[in-house]
Amino acid sequence: METISFFSTIFIGCTLVSLTLYSVYTGFGPKAKNLIDPFDEHED
Repeated sequence: METISFFSTIFIGCTLVSLTLYSVYTGFGPKAKNLIDPFDEHED
């Protein structure tokens, strides 16, 4: 029972770290120049 909880914790932790790194890469990486801020486009 202890090994299952240990590997589950490692798996969930790695998944969260991977998603976080992918989000940072998407937000600040080379493709970030193509992203558009909708608030800047509709300024009055």
